[in-house]
Amino acid sequence: MGAVEDRLAALGLTVPEVVPPVAAYVPAVLDGSRVYVSGQVPVVDGVLLESGHVGEGPGLVSPARATELAQVCALNAIAAMKSVVGDLDAVERVVKVVGFVASDPSFTGQPGVVNGASELFRSAFGEGGVHARSAVGVAALPLGAPVEVEVIVHVRD
Repeated sequence: MGAVEDRLAALGLTVPEVVPPVAAYVPAVLDGSRVYVSGQVPVVDGVLLESGHVGEGPGLVSPARATELAQVCALNAIAAMKSVVGDLDAVERVVKVVGFVASDPSFTGQPGVVNGASELFRSAFGEGGVHARSAVGVAALPLGAPVEVEVIVHVRD
């Protein structure tokens, strides 16, 4: 294990197997010094951990739970990165993160939810995990997921 996986292990996390695509795409593409990671949803061992819209109230995924699920998405994104670079220590910088949150119409806390992913990238990659980001509320996500995260990273040549 390298430094990135050691930092994850210190958090009690391990890099999972790559989540298989649900349509006609691949989990990640290495193009020169950039890795483009397809949107990752909170799937563990082939099971979507939760579905629904994020918001406050009965029948909605709480913002706190959605933040946890965003961390799962980020961990799945790290697995996708590893599948194309081999050694996660080759990742020099997380360049851009886009987080999509399936939101109840009254919910405006998307940035807080996507912090679950951002904070994991910072913990895993240190200063190289600090990134530009968008947090977007949407009507629906694949499989009914409450959150989805996509990432672009820079790797050593």
